[in-house]
Amino acid sequence: MSTLEIGKTPAVEHAPPAPASPRTTLKPFHARDIRPDFPILSTTVHGKPLVYLDNAATTQKQRQVIETLDRYYTQQNANIHRGVYTLSQHATDLYEQARKKIQRFINARDSREIIFTRSTTESVNLVASSYGRSRLGTHDEILITAMEHHSNIVPWQIVCEQTGATLRLIPMDDRGDLLLDEYERLLSPRTKFISLVQLSNSLGTINPVQEMIRVARQKTGAPVLIDGAQWVAHFPLDVQKLDADFYAFSGHKLFGPTGIGVLYGKQSLLDSMPPYQGGGDMISSVTFEKTTYNDLPYKSEAGTPNIAGGIGLGAAIDYVQSIGLERMAAYEHELLEYATTRLSEVRNLRIVGTAREKASVLSFVLEGAHPIHPHDIGTILDGEGVAVRTGHHCCQPVMDRFKIPATARASIAAYNTKEEIDALVDAIAKVIEFLG
Repeated sequence: MSTLEIGKTPAVEHAPPAPASPRTTLKPFHARDIRPDFPILSTTVHGKPLVYLDNAATTQKQRQVIETLDRYYTQQNANIHRGVYTLSQHATDLYEQARKKIQRFINARDSREIIFTRSTTESVNLVASSYGRSRLGTHDEILITAMEHHSNIVPWQIVCEQTGATLRLIPMDDRGDLLLDEYERLLSPRTKFISLVQLSNSLGTINPVQEMIRVARQKTGAPVLIDGAQWVAHFPLDVQKLDADFYAFSGHKLFGPTGIGVLYGKQSLLDSMPPYQGGGDMISSVTFEKTTYNDLPYKSEAGTPNIAGGIGLGAAIDYVQSIGLERMAAYEHELLEYATTRLSEVRNLRIVGTAREKASVLSFVLEGAHPIHPHDIGTILDGEGVAVRTGHHCCQPVMDRFKIPATARASIAAYNTKEEIDALVDAIAKVIEFLG
C-alpha cells in the first residue's frame, strides 16, 4: 500500500509572465521538444498517426498532469477544509496551493479573487445568476458580441427573461472583426453589464478587450466579464492590467483536467454578490432560522469541489510556465501563418474568419459546384487520422451571420507541427477527390 509522502509535491513558485506579442523575438521553441510529454500524440487512429487539431474543444494532457492526478488518487486523496487528520490537511494544502498558482498565473491581487468552478460555462452562469439577477432590471441593457459561444449567450438570455433587461449585440463585419464604432454607440447609461469573448473559438478573432474595457470605463460604470476560455492556453494574462471585473476560463483548454474552471472577480464585486449555490463550505454557521455565509472564496464554492482537478490545473500551469507562454505564442503564430497559406492553396476552400488579429483557429468550408458538408469532411479526415471539429462549434449565431450551416475547424496548440498541417491538407485533397 502506498504511504503518504508529505512534501513530495511542492508548490512551484513562478512570477506572472510579462505580456508579449506573438511577434516578439524569443528563444526558439520547437514542438518536437514537448511532444513526448503528451502520450496520446504517439497513438494511431485507423492505423494512421494521430494528427490532433481539435484543441479549441480540449487540449491533450501531458505526463506531469497525468502523474499529478495519479499521485493524488493513490497517495493524497481526502476531502478538504474539513478534516483535522494529516491526509485531509495535506490535500487541503495542495488544493489551496493550486489556487495561489492561478492567482500568480493571471496576476490577481489576492487568492480570494479566484473561485473554482467546473468550467468557463459555470463561471459565466455564476456571474449571470448571482450578479445579474440581483442587480438588473427592466430598463437595463447587457452587451455581448455577435461571435459569442452559447455559454456567453444563454445565461444572459435567462437573466433577461427573469429581470426584464435587454440583450444587445455588438456586430461584426465579414472578416470577423467587431465593429468598434457600433460598440461605442451601444454604450449608454442603460448599459449595466458587458460580457466579451477575448479569442473566438469559431473564427479565431482576437478582440481588443483591453481597449473595449477602457472605453466602457469612460462611458458607463458597467462591469465587464471576459470569456478567456481560448486565450489562456495561447497568451499570457494579467487581469490587473486588463482591468476586467470578471474573467472566466477552463482547465481543460490549458492542458489541464476536465471538470475544473476558474472565475476571477474583483474582490469588492465578489463580496457584494449573493451566493450562487447553497451547501457545504459556503457557510459559516447554519440554524433553521438563519445562515451566515463564509468568506471569499468559499462563499462561492458550495459542496465538495473537484479537488484532483484543481491540483491538476496547478500542475498544468507549472508546465506552461516552465516553457513560457510567450515562446509558445510566437511558435503558434508562425504555425497559424503556415496553415493559413497551405489551406488557401486548396481548390474551393474558403476560410471563415479572416480578422486582422487571429490566433489558433482555422474554420473553413469546401464550396464550388458541389459543396461538401463539413460533417463529411470530418468523417473522411478521421479516416486519415486527422481530428478536426465540425458543426457550429456552439456558435450557431455565427454560422447564421455567415449564412452557412457549419464549418470544419482545425485548431492548433504548441505541440502541433508543420508536418501535421501538411497531413491535414493532404487529407482535404482526398475529401475533394472523393466528393468534390
